[in-house]
Amino acid sequence: MGKLTFCINVTLDGCIDHREGIADEETHAFFTHLMDEAGAMLWGRVTYEMMESYWPEVARGHVEAPPAIREWAVKLEAKPKYVVSSQRKSFPWTNSHHIAGDLSTEIQKLKDATPAGVLLGSGKLAAELDRLDLIDEYKFLVHPMIAGHGPTLYQSGLPQTRRLDLVSATPLRNGAVVMHYRRPR
Repeated sequence: MGKLTFCINVTLDGCIDHREGIADEETHAFFTHLMDEAGAMLWGRVTYEMMESYWPEVARGHVEAPPAIREWAVKLEAKPKYVVSSQRKSFPWTNSHHIAGDLSTEIQKLKDATPAGVLLGSGKLAAELDRLDLIDEYKFLVHPMIAGHGPTLYQSGLPQTRRLDLVSATPLRNGAVVMHYRRPR
């Protein structure tokens, strides 16, 4: 069975707005490495639509991009992408698949079928999957800034405090820090 790893950019004050943070080649190289290790990506509809509106064009060379960013886009194009949505049923982006039905059952099936693991990149979906006890690891790329606005990490709350074990803390040259945590089992 593969692990479900929640990975997201976050500012020091918990903001997970995709427009905040350092979007440089080092950051994209970090996320490319994570994606290389994972067997699939998992998003909610809103995150999928944000990604779908930009990255396929970068992968196809229709948008000018530095090498590390283009590499990310090309690999993302090929990676299996799973989308949880009750509103949308069709996902035409290459290798995209809809997850419907009982969330707990379907995500557990995805984990079981993906030995290399699944990389989760949606804040709202992460909160719901955490409530269902399905997230195994967390990799937060903490950016050295205070955004002063939301959306914020777990703003919808959790039923109880989640205690995590630190696996590693790795600073990047750009000042961000990769925080890797694991759920004690």
